[in-house]
Parts: sequence; structure tokens; C-alpha cells
Amino acid sequence: DELLDRTGGGGASVDNDEVSIAEKIKDKNEWKINFSPSPGLLRTGNDPVRIFRELESLGEIEIVADVSRIPPFEQLVPEDCYISWEIKLKTEVGQDVINEVFAWVEDECELNIVRINKENKETSTHASIEKKSVSGGPVKPKKSKATDSGSIRVSIEKIDDLINMMGELVITQSMLSQLGNAEEFCNSHIEKLRDGLVQLERNTREMQENIMRIRMLPISFAFQRFPRLVHDLSAKLKKNIVLEMTGENTELDKTVMEKIGDPLVHLVRNSIDHGIESPDKRKEIGKSETGIIKLNAFHEGGNIVIEIIDDGAGLDRDRIMSKAIENGIIEEDETLTDGMVYDLIFQPGFSTAEVVSDISGRGVGMDVVRRNIRDLGGTVDVSSEPGVGSTFTIRLPLTLAIMDGQSICVGEEIYIVPLVSIVESVQICSDEVKGVAGKASLYRLRDEYIPIVRLHEVFSIETKCKKIEDGLLVVVEGEGTKVALFVDDLLGQQQVVIKSLETNYKKINGVSGATILGDGTVALIIDVGGLILLSQTEQYTIKDIDGDGSDIAA
Repeated sequence: DELLDRTGGGGASVDNDEVSIAEKIKDKNEWKINFSPSPGLLRTGNDPVRIFRELESLGEIEIVADVSRIPPFEQLVPEDCYISWEIKLKTEVGQDVINEVFAWVEDECELNIVRINKENKETSTHASIEKKSVSGGPVKPKKSKATDSGSIRVSIEKIDDLINMMGELVITQSMLSQLGNAEEFCNSHIEKLRDGLVQLERNTREMQENIMRIRMLPISFAFQRFPRLVHDLSAKLKKNIVLEMTGENTELDKTVMEKIGDPLVHLVRNSIDHGIESPDKRKEIGKSETGIIKLNAFHEGGNIVIEIIDDGAGLDRDRIMSKAIENGIIEEDETLTDGMVYDLIFQPGFSTAEVVSDISGRGVGMDVVRRNIRDLGGTVDVSSEPGVGSTFTIRLPLTLAIMDGQSICVGEEIYIVPLVSIVESVQICSDEVKGVAGKASLYRLRDEYIPIVRLHEVFSIETKCKKIEDGLLVVVEGEGTKVALFVDDLLGQQQVVIKSLETNYKKINGVSGATILGDGTVALIIDVGGLILLSQTEQYTIKDIDGDGSDIAA
């Protein structure tokens, strides 16, 4: 009544602050928000509680949790999110500000935001939500990650390049058609045909490159979650950490980018939790109280390289060795280089942490990180210097669709070895082949002994080369290990289109996929890392090698 009297010019006295508050409440918009995170949202470093705090800063908030999706205890996965929420928000801001709060998780949730007007009816600012259901209620479309992954933004420049390239193909096709319709075929026509085929090959290659560029996105899409992740975790751990990012415009295939997110999150969490020291500890040893984590991306050959660098304490070599001996991973008297010791952290179940942390561990080991990266055709390595810091280096193919490969022949079969995995190819000298009892034979290449993996034995096929000196060795590297593949012959290098075996058949150890060759036959693509692990599980009994190379059977 006092407020009505005051606005109507009455003489009642009302405190100005009370009038201000009343007017603000009256002018507030009321929003209804249905927020249903995907199960994997917590794995990406996002926390719904932080979102609720952001919303609370915008106005009055009321939250109701829906726990109907929580499974029985024995089926519950601690890292998955099963709860969804219905949120009512009274605020003066518009929907664009509310959308910004959810920007970090928009690809990892089902989200519906509607405005409730004064008549208590739900409306929406999205045209797609203004449809009505059969019952007369509003249709609430769900925004899912699967839906988002089916679309991609493409710049006009890339589309223009594609259209121009299509024009070039039309011209080439017209020229070849005229040659095909010629009544008489002479030497000049043959020369024109050759020129046309060369032009067709060039145009096809450029068309392929332009099409692959359409799938490329800047890696900033994967990096954008980390400023908030580093800020929140450093605050939780009471550490001063600055995140530096370079190479955000480096482009990567969209499919690869979607799958690299979780390994990157785990490595950054690991650097925050175990790498960077506390401010007091850093001050004691003469470091700045503020630690630095760097994310760097760049192209190198046909790969993209991502580096996670910290200036923390580095890896403790002695502690890693002690844990590895304790877990039976290595023998107590083994002599290992620093690189071999640091590589032990990628062994299944390996951890030097005295207390399981909910920051970096979360039940996922470094072996899972390496396996996920290997599934993308990539590698991960670590280098470290005590007291200076650690660097995790991830190398990934630019795309999962096409790769450069080396064709090899084993018996009647043709296989493709990824070019990036090949170190060198060598003609075999039988004097350099050494036998080790109970192990595969070794080949001495300069000052290094490399295990020989006979592909005809691994894949149970016949070989044309009965004597070892008749074949070739292809030295490949994967999982931080070199092996020499014994093959009959090398056929040449070519780009191949990768077809998934797992989708069309089933997963095969040592094989990452298949491709169709120019003559229509199918060639299997070798998974070098998987093949190395597969060969390490096999036990060989090497016969006496007498120098003539006749004994090559295991």
C-alpha cells in the first residue's frame, strides 16, 4: 500500500532502498532451465556446482534435482554424472547472459531454457521451441552432443576454393571426353591423354586437400575449456598457476579434436596436482611463487604436435624406479635410461601417489591416456628434468580419414605401414642377425639391437622369402620401442583412405583398419603400436643361426 501511495503521489514515506528493491523484483524476468549433463561431463573438468554459483550471481535461484537416472550402487560409475536439474531463475538479465553461463558445457548436455511470463506461461526466445505439442504444451527440444557433432562451421573461403576446384575438374573431364569420342586415335591423342591424366591426378589431389580442410577446426576449440579448469583447480589446491596457450589457430580434424579432449584434461590435471609445487615450496627453492603451465600446438610434417609443459618439480626418477620394482614391472638389477624410466608411468596401474587424489587420478591412469591417444593413431612421450619441470608431447595425425602409407608385400598379401611410423628400411645382412634363447631374434643396426618381427608368423601366412637375407627389414617405432618388420618386398608409397574394420567387421589386434587399393583389392593397415604389443606376448625359440640365413623359423 505504501508503495502504491508513493507512486500515486500520496504523502506516505517509504525508504528509497526498499522502493529500489521492490522495483527490481517487479522488473525481473523468470526463467525455467532444464539442465541434463551428459554422463562424461565431469571428466572434462566441468562442475555443475560452479554453473549454479554463476546463475546465483545473476539473481534469485531455485534448484530441484532429478535423481531418477542414478543406477543401482553396483552399476554406478563414480566419474559419471547421473543427476539432472530443473532451475528457476529470477533475474534482470536477458537470455544471452544465461547462455554464456552454459557456454563451457553446451556440447556436453541437454539444455532447455524457457521464459515464464506474468501469466505463468512458458515461452522461449528460440524459434524452434515455439512449436506446440499435441497436448498443447511447449515442445522442449534437446540439445545433445551427438547432434552438434553432425555439423561443422565452414568458412566461405574454403567453399570458394572447393567450387573453383570443381570447375577445374569439369574442364579436365571435358578434355578427356573429347579424346574418348575421337574417331581416330593417333600419337598426338596419346600425348594429350597423358597430359589429361596428369592434370586429373593433380586436380584430384587438390580436391582431396580442400575437402579435408573443411573438416579442420582450430585447436582453440579443445583449448578453450582449460582457462577455467586451471583457475578453479589452482584455487582449490591453493596454488598460484598461470596458463599460457600458443598455437590456438593450429588446425586439426574435427573427429580427432573431439576425442583428444579427455586425455588433454587428464594431463593438465596431472600437471596442476603433481607437477606444480605449492607457493611456499617454490619460494623455498628459489622459484617464483606462481607456476606456469603451457599448452602449445603446431604442425610437424603430417602430424599435429601438442605439448603440455609445466615448470614444476619434474618426475622423481628414484621414486618411479622404486614403485616399478615394487609392482614387479622391472627387475631390481635392471639398468634403464632416464627416458625408459619416465616411460614407466604409462604402465597399467602405475602410480607414485601416496594418496589417491580426486584432482588428477580420478581412477584413470596414464596407461588409459596413452591407449586413447594410440587409438587415434598418435603417440605420447614425456621428458622431465628434476626441479625444472616436465613436458608431455602428443603427436597425432591431422586426419583419421586419409594417411600416407608404405605398401609392403608378405607372401601373396599386401599391407600398409603408416609412413610416420617408419624409421628406415634396410637390406638384411645375415651376419647381423643374432639369436637369443626364448626370445625373438635381433638385428644389429649400427650400435643398436632391434627385435625382428616376422609378419608372416604374426598373421599366419606363407612367405616367399625362405632365407632371411632374401627379404627386407622395415624398422618402425611405436610405444617408445623400435622393431624391425621382416617383409618380402617394398611396393611403394601412396595415400590411402582408411576404412574401419571395427565398424564393418570386428577389432583385430595389430591392425588399425583397411583400405582399397587401385586394383580393387583390400589391404590391411598395420597398427604399429598394437603389433609391437602383440609380438611381445609371443614366445619364440630361436634355432642356432649358422650364418647362412637358412634358419629363420621361430
